[in-house]
Amino acid sequence: MTSRAFVSLIGAGPGDPGLLTLKGKEALARADLVLFDYLANPELLRHCPQARTVYVGKKGFSEYISQEQITALLIATAQEGGGQRVARLKGGDVYVFGRGGEEAEACAAAGVPFEVVPGISSAIAAPAYAGIPVTHREVARSFAVLTGNVKEGDAHYERLSGIDTLVLLMGVKNLGTIAAELIAAGRAPETPAATIQWGTTPEQRTVTGTLATIEGEVRRAGLEAPAVTVVGEVVRLRDRLRWFDVAHSGPLAGRQVAVTRTREGGSGLADLLRGRGAQVLEVPLIRHAPTGEPETVRAVLNDLSWVRWLLLSSQQAVVSLFSELDEAGLDVRALGGLKIAAVGPATARSLWEHGIRADFVPSTPGARHLGAELPAQPGEELLHFTSQLAEQELQAALEGRGLKYVRVEGYRTEPAEPGQNELERLKSAEVVTLASGSAARHLAALAGTDFTVAVMGPQTEAAARELGFNRVVVAENPSLEALATAAEQAVAP
Repeated sequence: MTSRAFVSLIGAGPGDPGLLTLKGKEALARADLVLFDYLANPELLRHCPQARTVYVGKKGFSEYISQEQITALLIATAQEGGGQRVARLKGGDVYVFGRGGEEAEACAAAGVPFEVVPGISSAIAAPAYAGIPVTHREVARSFAVLTGNVKEGDAHYERLSGIDTLVLLMGVKNLGTIAAELIAAGRAPETPAATIQWGTTPEQRTVTGTLATIEGEVRRAGLEAPAVTVVGEVVRLRDRLRWFDVAHSGPLAGRQVAVTRTREGGSGLADLLRGRGAQVLEVPLIRHAPTGEPETVRAVLNDLSWVRWLLLSSQQAVVSLFSELDEAGLDVRALGGLKIAAVGPATARSLWEHGIRADFVPSTPGARHLGAELPAQPGEELLHFTSQLAEQELQAALEGRGLKYVRVEGYRTEPAEPGQNELERLKSAEVVTLASGSAARHLAALAGTDFTVAVMGPQTEAAARELGFNRVVVAENPSLEALATAAEQAVAP
């Protein structure tokens, strides 16, 4: 039997999740296990919903993990059982001061096949986001990337006299010493310099000065690691070329907002919040799993002749409906004799993406309003395609009107069980967005109710308040834009 053992050493980029390469995304999607670093944005885990994830950063909650232990874990997990595909997700680029070379050597020595997926290095990305090109035809034709870690030994700065731009990584603690040594090696004290903290993220902060003053400017601004320092004439271009910090100066600039979602995909809400300047943490609280009653579902879908109305009360219900139709060897024609009701505009849009226009959407989104307003007559039979957590108030409202209600479990909603690192980061959020009652229930179970929450609609508000959330802001309408605005209102002074 051939072993499946394989390791992907993936550069996660400098922090902005949009800077992950397509090849990196594909490697994550194939992984059975992901070992991720402190500087690898946890939001990238959205690309590997099927994988186990292990945090191996050397900051935060795993300070005890040494590089030797990480390398040993990498090899052991790849060889476990019949072999696993292991993704090692590293901040920046794999081989730029990332210890990736040592991990690749370990794989080669152990006979474990591996690949290297280069990532965008903070050495070029952080300056670019700060408006500083590391080269420019008129002022800089060369650049060098150096480690600021003095433990690595003498940097021989005198050998760099012909290099126009110097980029220093991991040098904040030793910035004063490095600047003094550069001046001693022949760099002019008035050479422009800039330090960029958390480059490419909403937390990005930049200070400028000269080689003689930059250490003091950084200290006064309170900048700490992770940070990149650029030394050279290109720093003067920042005033004309800065763009990222200008674009991210919106109403949520610097505020921490947690977006609760499933792990199965990206979040349009997260993108909207980032556009308003927020630092976004995407936390998977729930996941959607296939139905536990596949035979029942397929039997129902194969004979819908008795159904007058098909009720869909979530976007996931739409996704699962078409998945189950496919599994049953059917297509949209199986729904031809039905009227279809959607619980709100978002669910109706999902239907329209499959070529179906909803016959009915209540004036106000929510199960209670769907039950009260559905234009059905007493005695008509209704099929509710939903999860095992069906809305009881919908059933009660419909049966109270003399309608025949039948529920089928089209999919399951289950806890996603975020890791300790994610939960600790969640607790630091200034506001948490909740798009469903299920998300509210799982948040309360995992981390309690001591959060300020922005919620999508009155149904989610009712669920949140019943659970014990007291600081609740409700979106004006059931749209992602309105939920983003509710998050703004939640953190407003």
